[in-house]
Amino acid sequence: MTRPDIPQEFKDYARRLLGAERYARFAQALDEDPSVSVRLNPFKAVWSGLLAEDLNGVDGSVPWASGEGCYLSERPPFTFDPLFHAGAYYVQEAASMFLGQILRRYVTRPVVALDLCAAPGGKSTHIRSCLPEGSLLVSNEPVKARAQVLLENLTKWGHPDVIVTNSYPKDFARLPDFFDLLVTDVPCSGEGMFRKEEDAVTGWSMEAVRMCRDRQREILRDVWLSLKPGGLLVYSTCTLNALEDEENVAWIAEELGAEILPFDVEPGWGVVGNLLAVSSVKDTAKAEKLFPVAHFIPGFTRGEGFFLAVLRKNGEEETSDWAMSFDRYENERVKSKKKRALHASVPALPASCRSWLLHADTFDFVPDGPVWTAVRASFSRQVGLLQEAVKVWQAGVPLATVKGKDYIPLHALAMSVDLNRSAFPIVPVSYDMAVAYLRKEVLVLPPDTPKGYVLLTFQDTPIGFVKNIGGRANNLYPQEWKIRTSYLSTYSLRGDLGRKSIE
Repeated sequence: MTRPDIPQEFKDYARRLLGAERYARFAQALDEDPSVSVRLNPFKAVWSGLLAEDLNGVDGSVPWASGEGCYLSERPPFTFDPLFHAGAYYVQEAASMFLGQILRRYVTRPVVALDLCAAPGGKSTHIRSCLPEGSLLVSNEPVKARAQVLLENLTKWGHPDVIVTNSYPKDFARLPDFFDLLVTDVPCSGEGMFRKEEDAVTGWSMEAVRMCRDRQREILRDVWLSLKPGGLLVYSTCTLNALEDEENVAWIAEELGAEILPFDVEPGWGVVGNLLAVSSVKDTAKAEKLFPVAHFIPGFTRGEGFFLAVLRKNGEEETSDWAMSFDRYENERVKSKKKRALHASVPALPASCRSWLLHADTFDFVPDGPVWTAVRASFSRQVGLLQEAVKVWQAGVPLATVKGKDYIPLHALAMSVDLNRSAFPIVPVSYDMAVAYLRKEVLVLPPDTPKGYVLLTFQDTPIGFVKNIGGRANNLYPQEWKIRTSYLSTYSLRGDLGRKSIE
């Protein structure tokens, strides 16, 4: 395809930063097509038998995400894969998957984590997959339209211990020392996406780079108070320049107060280290002492541009149980108790509905108007405090909506990895029927199917509920998520399905 010309000012800057040899390799890669990569959902892939090495069109493993991430030979029509809609995998840039290396090294006990600029959800789904059980993830997106996409993707991923919020970074300052881990994939100038996004090229200028750098520092200042002393910050961008990358990491360490932490990178991965050591430091011994960072650069790694560093906030790390001391939040706790008291007159959720979840005794069941949500009881304090401080869109698993005397199971329940499948009749469906369901068409189930709410599965993976009324079944798939195109395909990522419809 024809791409817009790279600005000369960027070429000059990148050549100085990378050096002539590295820049030539990078410039050549900008004329190549971007790669396609996916990452499996460890909570769901086992149901459908998805294995990275057996996927349709697999073209090698992502080396820093072995067993969960792989490249595809071409970009397929994911829209028509029921397993994509069921959250069995996520389409993600390969470089971003390096985050898993950091989390598995440094996060070894349950934590409260915040993904600050989380849409569309690639890093949040990965974070949730890597965190130790007993952890809570708050996934935030300030822009409302993008937060809707984030909510959809995290609902499909299906882990119950996630809270989706729609707030600005400064709002989290109302929760001092709340988080053990901050992941900040900050808005940037997007130089690493030049192959994929024309706007990144046409909108680039050094002035825009400096504006991004200043905005990034403002974001970090705003949220810094919410990170505990001794807590971890993962700072990342999808850009190349040192202003937004190395210089900002140095600024965090010096101005906010943090230690830059090391991490391991295999030599064969092609990851490039601190670019300031290339462009500014002539003394090799001094260059080796510069702080560790990771640059994923087209031409050196297979994927788009990405930068990452990890820091630990100065101060003594809390070594007691990960759940915080809430003494400073006494007023908020009182408010939360009063808020819960408002629901005291609401009838309890029937035991039959509670049984829709596995481990139901570990959840609190909370009403909000006609909707009942299941929230892990061990996180009740955190949820209450978050609701006081920020805009919480979803916490836990939306379980059911009440209509008259009827409790209608919600799609989020079908997507949850804690769904109790034995609570519903199950109808396995063909590829064609699965796609018809995702188009929100009326379905006709086998004549022996019980009336009432029925769970549909494709390749042993839940795709949603219908209400069987006999001659037909009412489709309960969310209207806003349905496949709208009339184009037909028979694609599935399962390698043994090939590209044909399976009956």
